[in-house]
Amino acid sequence: MPINVRLPDDSVRELPDGATGTTLAESIGPRLAEAALGIRVNGGKILDLATPLNDGEKVAIVTSKDPESLELLRHSTAHLMAQAAKRVFPAAKVGIGPVIEDGFYYDFWIEKPFTPEDLLAIEAEMRRITEEALPVVREELSRDDAVTRFEQMSEPLKVELVSSIPSGDTITGYRQGEFYDLCRGPHVPNTNRIKAFKLLNTAGAYWRGDEKNQMLCRVYATAFHSQKELDEHLHRLDEAKARDHRKLGKELGLFSFHPEAPASPFFHPKGAVVYNELVAYMRELYSRHGYSEVITPQIIDVSLWKTSGHYDNFRENMYFTSVEEREYAVKPMNCPSHCVIFSTGKHSYRDLPIRFADFGRLHRYERSGVTHGLTRVRTFCQDDAHIFCAPDQMKSEMAAFLALIREVYEVFGFSEMRVALSTRPEKRLGSDEIWDAGEGALADAMKEAGLAFHINPGEGAFYGPKIEFQVLDALKRPWQLGTLQVDYSMPARFGLKFTKADGTEEAPVMLHRAMLGSLERFMGILIEHCAGAFPTWLAPVQIAILPITDRVHEFARGLEQRFLELGLRVELDSRNEKVNAKIRDAQLQKVPYMLVIGDREAEAGTVSVRHRHRGDQGVQSVEAFLAAIQAEIKGRLR
Repeated sequence: MPINVRLPDDSVRELPDGATGTTLAESIGPRLAEAALGIRVNGGKILDLATPLNDGEKVAIVTSKDPESLELLRHSTAHLMAQAAKRVFPAAKVGIGPVIEDGFYYDFWIEKPFTPEDLLAIEAEMRRITEEALPVVREELSRDDAVTRFEQMSEPLKVELVSSIPSGDTITGYRQGEFYDLCRGPHVPNTNRIKAFKLLNTAGAYWRGDEKNQMLCRVYATAFHSQKELDEHLHRLDEAKARDHRKLGKELGLFSFHPEAPASPFFHPKGAVVYNELVAYMRELYSRHGYSEVITPQIIDVSLWKTSGHYDNFRENMYFTSVEEREYAVKPMNCPSHCVIFSTGKHSYRDLPIRFADFGRLHRYERSGVTHGLTRVRTFCQDDAHIFCAPDQMKSEMAAFLALIREVYEVFGFSEMRVALSTRPEKRLGSDEIWDAGEGALADAMKEAGLAFHINPGEGAFYGPKIEFQVLDALKRPWQLGTLQVDYSMPARFGLKFTKADGTEEAPVMLHRAMLGSLERFMGILIEHCAGAFPTWLAPVQIAILPITDRVHEFARGLEQRFLELGLRVELDSRNEKVNAKIRDAQLQKVPYMLVIGDREAEAGTVSVRHRHRGDQGVQSVEAFLAAIQAEIKGRLR
């Protein structure tokens, strides 16, 4: 008996009983059948093309134009890679191969990790398999059948995975040629639909993320629908390598890491300049916007962290020490100590809001496997502040902060911003009523500010909901920076009060906020965003003076001294080198301005100005150059 299915345009198509997505695509036309990768039934998740259709369903054919099809393609390419690896290295045992951001990986249990030459061999075999156009077929198995099959295949990791699947769950696998893998799917209909892929690198990974388990070889790779898209992605990866803040940090003499203090950066003089300029910029903003800076202890009795709730909810990320039989914790955040300061005096509604800022050093334990340069460290400082306000002041404080954070990101050239509202997690403090109030206040503030946002369900802090701000860097990569969090619980836990106009007392609301977030992390992101070429106001060296001949050294030294007295950061290159070599070295160090001085310049009291990006700027008077660079620095121009 025929069935009728509806298409996205609400037209109805009659199909034979037992029809699948493939049948539907073929009935519409050969071009669609060739492009079809899967189907979407009644607006749900993508399913295999071979999925049987039922009468009355609304069915859409999924092609490469569907954004979610890329995940399907990459999942299928992971299977393709595992099949090729088994052909080239039959002794390899397969683990898991999930899709990740910008690609996928697959874990293998092998005697020796794959070499770059091995990856090329696997990639070549992958291309041969695509040419074979092997059908990709889904099968359902009982638990016993699945265990037996993988035991016969000598795949112990798959046997373990099958054993961990909850009782009652459907167990599915996919076959393509001689290769069989445990998987929920969906997948492309055959291997020739996979067109463009690249194996990128390898890394060690413990089986199932447990350090007690076998170390596996993880192969990272990516895939795209077209070679053009793949080539563009590989170009971005090459650009990202060139911008890697760990590489540039070493080349520019900014910071280093050492085993004596794992995941804890040592900032060199030039790096400290950038770091301190970031702090100075924040302090300038605080002065304009009514913040008071405070300084709080690094090590505090553990009782404080029990009162705040961090001991119960965050202690696995904290450092502890004992002195004179008393237990202390190293400060992982500033908020509890700011509550202590607020509690030392009586406050009227007229005193509020009170805004405490703190650049105190924080320490959090991060597992060594997740630390990464400056962007994931164990010791850091935040542009951290806490606003204690009356409930009816929340709206204006949020609006002021949202305007301020836009201003700050624009200064650094982050013109694109994404915003998310992270709501209540399962493990949290406080009643549903205060979570409703906090989430509602944040959502209203963003709507009034004209900010589009999405919801991150369950991703709020344990003490309150938050807004998270992501910026896109020069390579269009998203980075999370600032946050704004509403907290009713911590003021209550510390017994904080203010006197209202009617003489009664009420607990203030506490707004946790940061714009740059961790200064270390922000500095790493900024290095990659600007490829190490900091704007002039942030550059460790703003001016390089490059004398052509010894005869002009006295004039050059006079300029150096004058610039230093004006607070400019300048270096005089008095080496016995040709001026082109000096220019090259200054360019490599990303110095914004180079002043070339020869006999004519020294005699006339001028400088020949060269900019790192704009090249030769011509001969200028010293006064004109100073006026221009000082205006650039004062305006924090990019």
